[in-house]
Amino acid sequence: MLDRSSAPDIFERYGLKRIINASGTETTKGASPVCQEVIDAVVALVPNSVDMLELQSLACHTIGKAFGCEAGIVVNCSAAGISTAVAACMTGSNLARVERLPDTAGLKTEVILQRGHNITYGGYVTQNVAITGGRIVEIGAATECGAYQLADALNENTAAALYVVSHHTVQSGLIDLETFCKVAHERGVPVIVDGAAEPEPRAFLRAGADLVITSMHKSFAGLTAATVAGRLDLIRACLYQEKGIGRPMKVGKEGIIASIAAVERWAKLDRAAVAQALHARLGRGVERLGKLPGLKVEIELDSTSKLFSRLLLTVDETKAGLSAFDLSKRLADQKPSIAVRTLMADIGLLQVDLRRADEATADHIIGCVERIVQAAKTMPAESRVRDAKATENLADLALASLQRFPLSLGSAR
Repeated sequence: MLDRSSAPDIFERYGLKRIINASGTETTKGASPVCQEVIDAVVALVPNSVDMLELQSLACHTIGKAFGCEAGIVVNCSAAGISTAVAACMTGSNLARVERLPDTAGLKTEVILQRGHNITYGGYVTQNVAITGGRIVEIGAATECGAYQLADALNENTAAALYVVSHHTVQSGLIDLETFCKVAHERGVPVIVDGAAEPEPRAFLRAGADLVITSMHKSFAGLTAATVAGRLDLIRACLYQEKGIGRPMKVGKEGIIASIAAVERWAKLDRAAVAQALHARLGRGVERLGKLPGLKVEIELDSTSKLFSRLLLTVDETKAGLSAFDLSKRLADQKPSIAVRTLMADIGLLQVDLRRADEATADHIIGCVERIVQAAKTMPAESRVRDAKATENLADLALASLQRFPLSLGSAR
């Protein structure tokens, strides 16, 4: 991933900072690198006109076949998928109702959500629902929710039940998806799963979900888009939303063809070979970084999907000579900049995601960590970032980033 010699240097041309993303698939870092299969499909289609209903129909069949469900549709992102799916559950395929939203007079409007699933991923899940005219009804406590609470909340005004699968949610003490679907279906209520970053949407469909939202620019290495997969009647109702609140968030031909190519590629992946190669990269990281003073290195299974692993670095500042936040900042200052996951840096933990790193890139990341930690003992104490907790507050950091816009670009521009 380090060699871009054969491609036009768009970074140099516009003065953009190069980033090696070992943090994950965050939208703020451009999500995943787009795979060649997607690039080829987009380049082949975008110079041409195409019947969009025909293209969405192709996507419908492709998604249905790959995910083992009745139908699917492409929307422009996972957040749009939540709004579209909720609206579809409220209006069905009634165009007059679609055109009225967010006026919900006479419609079912309540959307059940476990309190531990009320998260922000950069935007609030609740806001995705609110713009449809729907109303979130929270159940349970942040760390505890039971099926009896779900059953009690379901009523004649319930349009849908929303289930969020994300590392941002509370990871224990809540209702499992299979039980959640069973209880909702007993009252005739459809279940929407927001599994944006998750690599295996079929698991949610098998558990009983009626609609499953999957980002195409995260685990699927496509362009910015998302699929909504599941029941044909509800997928058709999702398409109808393009005549209503879905219009401002419509997907273009490039997003649809990119998603088709991404899903086709995903369906053909040799998952055993991919897992074996990743494990080898992680193993080299443990072997090399585990020798550094003040650094404990483990291979950590992803707690949400349990389908892949990352490196977990525990940084002992007293022995390493720098804090976890210091290390992440110094990696970010590299050229190209290296991003690692810092959600738990305030307690000394960093996560390194090597899923999208080839061998050379993985070795480069590991080598940079080695050099930084080895040099830390000679680092003047005053050069360290001390107010780590204040600096790392994600909400404040997001605001600070917005306030810096527009940034000054590199000298190459």
